[in-house]
Amino acid sequence: MTDVLVTGVGAVTCQGYGAAALQAAMTGARAPDPEPIPDPGANLRHPLILRVPGSALGQGRAGRLAYAAVSEALRDAGLERKTWPMRVGVVIGSCMGEAMLHESGRAQGATRDGWNPTFQLASVVGEWLGAFGVNTSISNACAAGGFALCVAADLIRGGEADVVITGGVDAYSRVGWASFDRLGAIDPVRCRPFDRDRQGTILAEGAGILVLESAEHARERGAVGYGRVTGAGWSCDAHHLTAPEPSGEQIARAMREALGESGDLGCVIPHGTGTRLNDLVESRALRAVLGARTGEVPLYSAKALVGHTGGASAALGAVAAALILRSGTVPPNVAIAEQDPECDVYLPVGGPVRLRTPRVMVNAYAFGGNNASFVLEEAA
Repeated sequence: MTDVLVTGVGAVTCQGYGAAALQAAMTGARAPDPEPIPDPGANLRHPLILRVPGSALGQGRAGRLAYAAVSEALRDAGLERKTWPMRVGVVIGSCMGEAMLHESGRAQGATRDGWNPTFQLASVVGEWLGAFGVNTSISNACAAGGFALCVAADLIRGGEADVVITGGVDAYSRVGWASFDRLGAIDPVRCRPFDRDRQGTILAEGAGILVLESAEHARERGAVGYGRVTGAGWSCDAHHLTAPEPSGEQIARAMREALGESGDLGCVIPHGTGTRLNDLVESRALRAVLGARTGEVPLYSAKALVGHTGGASAALGAVAAALILRSGTVPPNVAIAEQDPECDVYLPVGGPVRLRTPRVMVNAYAFGGNNASFVLEEAA
């Protein structure tokens, strides 16, 4: 089977621009402070956001975040924007796409010119790159970035592309934020996954982009990878529009398929939204999969650090996994007041721990029961 390497990463989060800013935040383990949404029209009970610093909310914002993360990932991979060969693809996941374009377009007195699809981020990136390979937008809610990475890896394994630019992006959307607020899914304090007193999540803006390459293509140009994508598992709860199925059976199935025959793991980056049911079900599923090793395999709870970035969350989880593989250590988690005793998982705080096995699993779950897990491990 063709090895799929991660040769470049790019990140934009509330912690700043660039994967270096993300890694510094991971090392410092400081929880970000949510701020009021600077949108007078957002009539929410908890109008909070973790936004990318340095620019105002507005139309086309998701595309701008994608542009920044893609540019960094290409530089990191040692690739240049150019006239690409036909075998370069783009697969981008997003929960809301460019929803603000549509929200603004439906405002009183607004004018709309031409065709303006919501999920246009992959085509925007592909056009900018001049990439003529497969171009796909993945839009299955908050797991979109995880599914996008898995699809991108399959394109390379199936011989349809040599390089795929992949990941996830989401930016502020009044409709998106209002929907979570109406569901009662917003924590008025901060995002506190696995905390006994957690009350929900904090939505955030972000973009995570990875350059995937076949090992042969990377070798020909002398590229060194962060690691390789070795396994993926998908499943569907078929249970509820928004809530996970309480037993976690299908979540566990996705994890087992991603792990394959080798169950060894050095770290798990959980979906871990901070909502009551999600964290509980994921914890139970992890115990079902890891068994006696549950207390030995550290979890790195990324959303406590960057918030819930929607369709970008699993892609940023993949970026974090790549950084963990390269450093050989699992960063400390953002401290919580008291871990929920029903969420019996290992969340190291206070300092980094050694990555005992160079293999990291990332989990991504979404409304509609969409579950995806994938594994990154040290490149041979």
